[in-house]
Amino acid sequence: MPGYLHLYKTGKLQERIEAATELLKACRICPRKCKVNRAENILGICKVGRLPKVCSYHPHFGEEPPLVGIYGSGTIFITSCNLRCVFCQNYEISHLGEGREISIERFAKMMKELQNLGCHNINFVTPTHIVPQILEALPFAIEEGLQVPLVYNTGGYDSVETLKILEGVFDIYMPDFKFADSEVAAKLCMAKDYPQIAMDAIKEMHRQVGDLVTDERGIAERGLIVRHLIMPNGLAGTRKIMRFLAKEISLHTYVNIMDQYHPCGTAYKHREINRRITLEEYEEAVKTAKEEGLYRLA
Repeated sequence: MPGYLHLYKTGKLQERIEAATELLKACRICPRKCKVNRAENILGICKVGRLPKVCSYHPHFGEEPPLVGIYGSGTIFITSCNLRCVFCQNYEISHLGEGREISIERFAKMMKELQNLGCHNINFVTPTHIVPQILEALPFAIEEGLQVPLVYNTGGYDSVETLKILEGVFDIYMPDFKFADSEVAAKLCMAKDYPQIAMDAIKEMHRQVGDLVTDERGIAERGLIVRHLIMPNGLAGTRKIMRFLAKEISLHTYVNIMDQYHPCGTAYKHREINRRITLEEYEEAVKTAKEEGLYRLA
């Protein structure tokens, strides 16, 4: 049984809703800590106010195999993001704001519709800035019969304070760990503190859900999945990231070392990332992960 159902039955989910919505009043939902009153629809860096904004939702078959399973991952693409990655492959959604504002009740119905299509989970893409709205929608979705695990599919720039509110709500956390170097992070995702924030967040996520657990079909039930996008010219800092995961999280961490980088957004303005990665760069990243002791690699 997904954890959020237990929280709902015990009345603790309402407590989490109240704690998260309180953070909106001088917003500190994410590490940016804009401190604007999003409860009054004032916009901060994420450019999302009181209600959630959604670009699209559908069964997704391009995610990690434990999420996709047989009938797909029920993916909801949230508009905007609290990171400003210049190379974002969803640039129109995260930077340009493609999508529309919806009610909390409609948000809940989207979750149930995806479950009705057979999706194995509800996968929120870039949920960081709308944690309160997700929590508010859950009781409506639960009353409609929602009972599949929830996936927190994030860029990794998450506040531990907010993550603690989510304990028991999300059974599956799927953060990126993009950069190990603060200067690279400052230049390419406008967050110099990204490496430390991501490490702290991943530690908290793992504390809550542990290593990835799948059922007899190989479909994810609970646990941590970490994504790492290989960047040109070694800019991601793969060795440091894999060592952190192996030594400070778990040797059993499920890691997706992703080879699909290609210049998007305004990456063309940065000569060092204005190309695809090479086969050699990808193979070196996989070798590095194995050298650090990680073996659950996608």
